[in-house]
Amino acid sequence: MAKQGVAGRREKGVRSDCWVSVEIADAGGIQLGMTSKVDSMYGESIRQLCLDELAAFKVKHARVEIQDFGAVPFVIMARIEAAVKRAGVVVGEGCLPEIAEHCTYGTTRERFRRSRLYLPGNEPRFFLNAGIHKPDGIILDLEDAVAPTEKDAAQVLVRNALRQVNFYGAERMVRINQIPKGLDDLEYIIPHNVHVVLIPKCESADQVRAVDEKIADVLSGVSPDSSSPPLAPPPRSRGGIGKAPLRSPGGNKRGGLSHPLLMPIIESALGAIKSYEIATAADSVVALAIGLEDYTADIGVQRTLEGKESFWMRGQVVNAARAAGVQPIDTVFSDVTDMEGLRQSVLEAKTLGFDGKGCIHPRQIAVVHDAFAPSEAEITKATKIVSAFEAAEARGLGVVSLGSKMIDPPVVKRALRTVKLAEDLGKLAGNWREVNKWHGLPARE
Repeated sequence: MAKQGVAGRREKGVRSDCWVSVEIADAGGIQLGMTSKVDSMYGESIRQLCLDELAAFKVKHARVEIQDFGAVPFVIMARIEAAVKRAGVVVGEGCLPEIAEHCTYGTTRERFRRSRLYLPGNEPRFFLNAGIHKPDGIILDLEDAVAPTEKDAAQVLVRNALRQVNFYGAERMVRINQIPKGLDDLEYIIPHNVHVVLIPKCESADQVRAVDEKIADVLSGVSPDSSSPPLAPPPRSRGGIGKAPLRSPGGNKRGGLSHPLLMPIIESALGAIKSYEIATAADSVVALAIGLEDYTADIGVQRTLEGKESFWMRGQVVNAARAAGVQPIDTVFSDVTDMEGLRQSVLEAKTLGFDGKGCIHPRQIAVVHDAFAPSEAEITKATKIVSAFEAAEARGLGVVSLGSKMIDPPVVKRALRTVKLAEDLGKLAGNWREVNKWHGLPARE
């Protein structure tokens, strides 16, 4: 009996995607039928791509139908692979598109993570231009944004996207499924230069360690030249205080790839209570994020704009993150039309100690960045502290003072971060030290 597999989308309004049906046969060779919006220009190359991929999967006899709605090659490849798998064919590691040069940059632990843009992992139309909006990070989501019946297809699509999509310097993130299902996702994404893995609904240190160990296991099986070239430094416009490409927590690279960073997401009462244990479960943890929709449901209350119901949890996570030396990241703001509400939410998050916020629409990014930007007063104070610190360091002094006040190391660290952020945002000239020295100022006035 013939076995059929179907993948992709073809409902009204679909764009940048395709629908593929593969029916395995016993004889007759490959019978390929195709309709495409771009048939006159790319029809033959699409047909050849299909034949080449079927040959790679050792499929010799099949009836194949493709309905193309402007999909780029890596999407077509992902849909064909998913359909072949669903037809019962064992495809091994799959058929990988070449990794593009713009997909090989690295990241740094200390970079800014003010904004993270969530993209549904099975919706390729959102992938291609997401990076031009300049979020600090782009999240390809395999969890809540993907229907249960499409998880397998999304795994292949996200894998291919990591090898082809230009993120324009944004940190390359993937939210896996809840553990233990999410461990399977790691097989698809880890060999392809993912920078940060988000662990949803995290409630224990054991879950973090399970992800960390699975990543190490996957990396140990990756040959140095099988996935991607050595990582280049991240573009300067997205860098944090650190400039070097990311290395694994132990300083080693396996298979030419770095050990990705981890960002557990706290979304329950138990997760909040155990947040410090979670933050310190592995050296690769770089941040703690929160998800308030699931948290408020867990404690049996409605989520409100005022946010009193989540005040304890947010404070708990911020303090756990700071105690562990990682970044606290606030939840998403779900009303994409309310820009003033978003701005107030970011300002509140900043006051509580959060370093970043999730975004679900590109229009939210600029508002988030502006609200997290340091004020003129904050910049002036920070430059004074940095100048005092550098002057004391040049004189070999172990104590830093500004006027009659002693400046503690954590204050200096915060000031350095503020100055760096102001420089990156163009609110402070990179040569501010020279300018102030020329004018005889101890710092920016």
